Amino acid sequence: MVSVDYLLKFIQEDAPFGDITSETIIPDTECRALISVEQTATVAGLEEASMLFQYFDVLVDQAVSDGSLVNPSDTLLTLQGKAKNILLVERTALNIIGRMSGIATATKNFVESVRSVNPKCRIAATRKTCPGFRKLDKKAVILGGGDPHRWNLSDGILIKDNHLALVGLEEAIAKAKARSRYHRVEVEVESKEDAIRAARSGADIIMFDNMTPKKVQESINSLKRENLRHKLLIEISGGVNADNIAQYAILGVDIISIGALTHSVKNIPVHLHILSPKNKMREPIHL
Repeated sequence: MVSVDYLLKFIQEDAPFGDITSETIIPDTECRALISVEQTATVAGLEEASMLFQYFDVLVDQAVSDGSLVNPSDTLLTLQGKAKNILLVERTALNIIGRMSGIATATKNFVESVRSVNPKCRIAATRKTCPGFRKLDKKAVILGGGDPHRWNLSDGILIKDNHLALVGLEEAIAKAKARSRYHRVEVEVESKEDAIRAARSGADIIMFDNMTPKKVQESINSLKRENLRHKLLIEISGGVNADNIAQYAILGVDIISIGALTHSVKNIPVHLHILSPKNKMREPIHL
């Protein structure tokens, strides 16, 4: 999904003029190291971390696959190479694994929360991602079983409240549908009246924004009475959390998008431990 050049920008940020500590005090020697996880998690970011280590001639043995469930103290990667190179990449690799695993784990938890009440409902991300890290944030959502939603503003038509402050709802939908037959037109609404207007105007997806489960249910019932529900995908966004997500999913909605998957991610703690030097490993995984 990403190139090594994309990842090397993170190394450049962390060591623009080299790692002066390691270069000063560490001899030119090889060593072995392990990266392990501190808690149960859906792991992600191992592919990207491995790419970085391999770029700096470090042999990598990847113990588990991205998207796997791991437990406390499980080894994720075993490394062998020049100690200075391992230490150069260490923090960047741990940051990538920790953040991506946090996103994948949160996504998996939400997916499992809705599965029993609405197995067809998809958990989706938003564009509330870390600047410069979006490709990896979205990949982590996918690894957790979620939907990446729009990757960027060029990827899909989503008419939101600030658009509607400038252009009327019906006019906005008409212009959007005239623009392309290859993109679905999604419209954000905050009332059942606007939901019906959007559906009648040809919207493909209705996003109920910051509406209570009761208000969403009333809106869906209104769409059914108007014989419009079957023509639409229904998305919920805003105010969704672990305590109320099942209340939304049980209404038969199609998508629940959650900004907190990426904007409030809790990193999974992972650590790198240096082991004895020069022990042999098998050949690295080629990614």
